[in-house]
Amino acid sequence: MRSQPFEAPPGHMLAFEKQAYGRGFQRVAGIDEVGRGPLAGPVVAAAVVLPEGLDLPGVKDSKQLSLARREACCAEILACARDVGIGLVEAPEIDRINILEATFRAMILAVQNLQSPPDFLLIDGPYKLSLSISQEGIPKGDQRSLSVAAASIVAKVHRDRLMSDFHHLYPEYGFARNKGYGTAEHVAALQQHGPCPLHRISFRRVVA
Repeated sequence: MRSQPFEAPPGHMLAFEKQAYGRGFQRVAGIDEVGRGPLAGPVVAAAVVLPEGLDLPGVKDSKQLSLARREACCAEILACARDVGIGLVEAPEIDRINILEATFRAMILAVQNLQSPPDFLLIDGPYKLSLSISQEGIPKGDQRSLSVAAASIVAKVHRDRLMSDFHHLYPEYGFARNKGYGTAEHVAALQQHGPCPLHRISFRRVVA
C-alpha cells in the first residue's frame, strides 16, 4: 500500500522529495555513487525510488553508519523501495575516460537499470546527468535527501560485497579489508606484486 505523504519541514530528509512530488512528478529517484577514490575495483552507483512520504529514520549517509547498521539499512531499503537500479564502471573504463566521467556513466547506468523510468532525479553533488529527465543536483545530498542517502547505502553495500568476492581471486591485496582503497597494506602489496586486472592504472600509487 502506498504510504500517505506528510508535510516535511525545511531541512527534513524528505524536503527535496516532497518538493518534487508537489510539482507533480510521480517517480523520484535518488542517485549516489561509491568508489571514486580507491586504487582498485569499480565505481558503483545506485538509483533508489522510495514510496512517496515514506520515512526511514535510521537511513543516512552510508559513511556515517557502521557495517552492521549499513547492512541492516540496505535490507530495509530493498524491502520497501519501489525500484532500485545499480550501475558500475570497471577499472579499464575508468582508466580510459577518467574517474569523474566514469562516475557519471555509472549513475546513468543505475537510472537505466531501474525497472521503470523515473521522471525526476535527485543527484548527490552539484551535477547534471546527460539524461532527458528532470533533475536536481544536491551538494552533500546523501546528508540532505532520504532517497540519495538510501542510494548511497545500496551502492556502498553492493560495492563492498563485490570487493570481498574479489578478495578470493586476489587475496594478496587484502580487498576484503581495504575494499580497494590505498591503505598501507594495499600499497605494500602493490609494491611487492604489482597491479592486478582490478587496479586503476591511471591512479597514482598503482604503478611505481
